Amino acid sequence: MASSLAFIGFVLVLATLLDAFEVVLLPRPVRRRFRVNRFFFRWAWAAWSWTAMRFPRGRRREDFIGVFGPLSMVSLFSTWAIFLIVGFGLLHWALQLITGSLPMISVTEAMVVSGDAFFTLGYGDVVPHHASGRLLVILEAGTGFGFIALIIAYLPVLYQHFSRRDYQLIDLSARAGTPPTAEALLQWHAAAGDLNALTQWLRDWEIWASDLVESHSAYPMLAFYRSQHEGHSWLAALSVVLDTCSLIISNARDGGPPQAAATFSAAQRVLNVVMGSLEVKRLDGADQPVTVLASSSTACALEALMPGSTRDSEATACLVRLQGAYRPSVLALSDYLLIPLPVQLTTTPGVRTLESRSQVVNQLTERGLYED
Repeated sequence: MASSLAFIGFVLVLATLLDAFEVVLLPRPVRRRFRVNRFFFRWAWAAWSWTAMRFPRGRRREDFIGVFGPLSMVSLFSTWAIFLIVGFGLLHWALQLITGSLPMISVTEAMVVSGDAFFTLGYGDVVPHHASGRLLVILEAGTGFGFIALIIAYLPVLYQHFSRRDYQLIDLSARAGTPPTAEALLQWHAAAGDLNALTQWLRDWEIWASDLVESHSAYPMLAFYRSQHEGHSWLAALSVVLDTCSLIISNARDGGPPQAAATFSAAQRVLNVVMGSLEVKRLDGADQPVTVLASSSTACALEALMPGSTRDSEATACLVRLQGAYRPSVLALSDYLLIPLPVQLTTTPGVRTLESRSQVVNQLTERGLYED
């Protein structure tokens, strides 16, 4: 009995400390499936998103969902602290049974000793009466002090990554509107008449996407953080970047600027990293629409930026193929994270795989993912 309790307490403490180390300090993704934070976020988000769907679409739902990211981190820290206190409490109670020290303390008193030591309160009204128990108190006090210090140092790092992800969304809204669209973005650069400016813009977003790969692989909980700017989201911005790159690559006779392919690759990798971290599956299938942005205004913008661009069947097929590589992932993340996406569809005659705008709008509106 005593050895079993000691083993359970030791495993609980070790698993919690390992989980905290992997989340806070380890700057790389962890492939191990059994993790405290993995189960925590899965169950917490399932309950929170289910509750959010009970709200009508609009600001109230978005405000409710926006609380989840910061609140979940506070709850995760609290869960770790509770697991550590309970684990050490079981060790305190098991040690007195093993050593046979008197007087015996109850389970409740063992938990009080553990909480007192973890938060270094120093009440001293209930203390272990054997040397091993006192040594365990010292060990737990050091663990609790280090744990609290680690959490205090961790939060600024997390919000630094969040701010770095969010700051370019203002630049996107200035050029692509709110909600952003690839069509508006291309028209803005066409009015400027400078392909080099568009290439530099793509380079900036390649760096942004690369930073997201690094931050969201090490801190996957960042995917739950909503933008502080209304009408913006990192997923919508990523979708616009991918749409823009796919339009440039497919409509240019020579593939367009090499920067478009580099940015496309970096942005697509972000989707793969986030989906892998959150364990979200692609929404493949015939019922998932392929978004094709090939309107006349878009074509004129592309012609102004890249004289000699084409709109033939080969370009359309290339566009469908490129967007088919990432749109299922974008829609899957939008569906899972409840992030509205601006629907930006223009059907192209002769492409049988496309659905009409009204069909797609109705489909996404029913799922609460359409934002006009």
